[in-house]
Amino acid sequence: MTTRAYRRFDRGRLVVATHNPGKLREIAALLKPFDIETVSVGALCLPEPEETGTTFAENAILKARAAALATKAYALADDSGLAVAALDGGPGIYSARWAGEDRDFTLAMTKIERLFQELQLTDMSAKFVCSLALCDPQGNVEVYEGDVHGHIEFPPRGKNGFGYDPIFVANGMKETFGEIDPAAKHAISHRANAFKKFAKAVLA
Repeated sequence: MTTRAYRRFDRGRLVVATHNPGKLREIAALLKPFDIETVSVGALCLPEPEETGTTFAENAILKARAAALATKAYALADDSGLAVAALDGGPGIYSARWAGEDRDFTLAMTKIERLFQELQLTDMSAKFVCSLALCDPQGNVEVYEGDVHGHIEFPPRGKNGFGYDPIFVANGMKETFGEIDPAAKHAISHRANAFKKFAKAVLA
């Protein structure tokens, strides 16, 4: 697996390998200061590759490489999720799959709450993890990773963000990611932390 390839790319358009509108919004917002135009694989009507990796990084690489080879352009993919300590790091890489084909994260959060009740779990510590993979048109990939630690709370609160944001409270905060302003989330999130490494390596 190639993980070191380049430091720069033509900053015209970057294909974002996601069908998730929430991820696309956050990545586009992070890229905006660099005047990089983004287009999603969903807008290009490209299918999602099967996520067969066993880590966030492996799945991000699969998605970035599939998009880059299909479009002959640089592609950026995100694989991220919620890792709950009491659930042995779950849902982890299966975070989206817990929400089902309809991406019903209300259902996914209900599953987590039910497990805590059924198993009488008390450790609420958790973290969000993100792997960003940038792939060139030849299939060479570089990966940048970030996380943010905190805990989960029930019931879910807030309508900002997406996914598991309404049950996650970052260390030092009282509001969930679903309650805080998106700009505040961008400053501290797992995706933002991974993006800082990406920007320093590629956009500086």
